[in-house]
Amino acid sequence: MPNLELDAVGQEVRKPSEGSLSWAERDIEQLTLAAMRVILDRWDDLLDVLTGVASHSAAVDELRWSVSTLAGGPWEIERRKPRRISELAVFLPSNNVLYSYVLFGLIPAGYAERVVIRPSARVREISTKIHDLLQAELEPLGQFPIEFAPISQRKFIRRCQDADVVVFNGKPENAVSVSEQLPRQLMLCFGSGPNPVVIGPRLDEFTVIDDIMRARFYNSGQDCLAPDLIFVHESVADEVVERLHKAVTELRLGPTTDPTTDVAPLAYPDAIEGIQEFIEKHRELITAGGEVDLDTGFVQPTIVEMDWDETFHPPEFFGPVLCVMKYRDAADVSSWLHSPEEMRRGMYLCVYGEPGLTGDVVGTSIVLREQSTFDFENGNEPLGGFGVESGHVRRGENVVARPLLLSAELGHAKLSELWSH
Repeated sequence: MPNLELDAVGQEVRKPSEGSLSWAERDIEQLTLAAMRVILDRWDDLLDVLTGVASHSAAVDELRWSVSTLAGGPWEIERRKPRRISELAVFLPSNNVLYSYVLFGLIPAGYAERVVIRPSARVREISTKIHDLLQAELEPLGQFPIEFAPISQRKFIRRCQDADVVVFNGKPENAVSVSEQLPRQLMLCFGSGPNPVVIGPRLDEFTVIDDIMRARFYNSGQDCLAPDLIFVHESVADEVVERLHKAVTELRLGPTTDPTTDVAPLAYPDAIEGIQEFIEKHRELITAGGEVDLDTGFVQPTIVEMDWDETFHPPEFFGPVLCVMKYRDAADVSSWLHSPEEMRRGMYLCVYGEPGLTGDVVGTSIVLREQSTFDFENGNEPLGGFGVESGHVRRGENVVARPLLLSAELGHAKLSELWSH
């Protein structure tokens, strides 16, 4: 890449002492373009690494999302105008490792002098391979700003004392525990939610089935955007369930490395155990699948059919479990979304053919109409809803739940808003 910059009158001149420049002093368009080229040039190598924990199709999607997000990086920074910070500390999640590295490492390197990343212990080896590959390819640009810290959470929290901002990905209860130890830092806590789908009586076509199958069984169900509950109006329930059964029988089980695999062994033992416990508890409601192999990690694609039960709040399955509940009136669904449990968890609500659910937000869930969460996902835009467990920003005792984007939170307007609460 040419060692050039523009002088005061717009002429290109050669920069002195190239290697001494930090990433934050460089042109963000050059940086993101270089990172995109690395991903495209090392596509097969990265794919081999990612399929160690993700299905082949999910890994390809992750590579594409990473390139797309990098392409939008300069626009995002220009639009959000984040303030420059000295250090960002990141608790990297255990899924979507490369994509998260882009979101919380490479893009913020445009406005943070240093980024310190701690990988999840679950996928430490895979995270390390990704970091080493990207660092080796991008270090010639200058001082690589991302420090990799594969250390214990306790040690990393001590390391976070030096950071201006901390990004936490994980369980909400763990976010609270970590934040109590970092009262001075600005913290962005990314969580998850049930992301229910509502299929109403005015359903014109059944493309919703394709959307559900893509979203629920994406990466064998191992994603926080996957829907954990499908509400189906009783007037269309029989046909919807019949179509779902047919679609589930067509799913192919296989290894993560096979491009034709729909459902692969799950990567996380605790998720497998949680699904087995749920299946045993609701065995009488299972109409398809229901087999769990603790040794191989395979969970057979499972359908759970339920009559209306306002007290039921699904766990985050993180696996191929499709839970379907019949409902009679949209007001019942709205009431469920306004329950204390779901007000805490509200993330997204995908609505198809249900005119009774109006507005852009129901409870604390952002309404997506006639589209899935994966259709809506955009790495350069805020993620999540208004439930505190879905995602929130905090400093000390000041907590605001809302969709999160790091560059937006570092804009002066958002910082002032947080301090006013």
